[in-house]
Amino acid sequence: MSTGAIIAIVAGVVILLIVLALLVAPRMRERRRQRQLETRRGELASEHRDAAAEQEARARAAQSEAKRAEADAKRAEAEAEMHAARADLHDQGLADDEIRGEDNLDHDGRTDGSRTDGVQAERPLRRT
Repeated sequence: MSTGAIIAIVAGVVILLIVLALLVAPRMRERRRQRQLETRRGELASEHRDAAAEQEARARAAQSEAKRAEADAKRAEAEAEMHAARADLHDQGLADDEIRGEDNLDHDGRTDGSRTDGVQAERPLRRT
């Protein structure tokens, strides 16, 4: 084979490689971009899922705290209502037995009339 034919074949192969490179390279770049884009999408989706899970946990904790606070508020309100009702009873004179009970306490705090020496004290009968 002559030198010219070899040069022509080599030039043809080089031109063919250049054409292939020009045709294939953009596709390869696009595929690489697509892979990078999919990877980044997955990363962002994962970050958002993690953030959502954290927010849900905080929301559940806040709900739990709110329920506890509501229960405490209801308990405090019930106690306040009880004290207000007892105050009304005292205002109306309907709770005088409590006052008398406080005045009738024995020296050791018993109101049942029992004594420490074993002898039962006399108690007046109540009328009902």
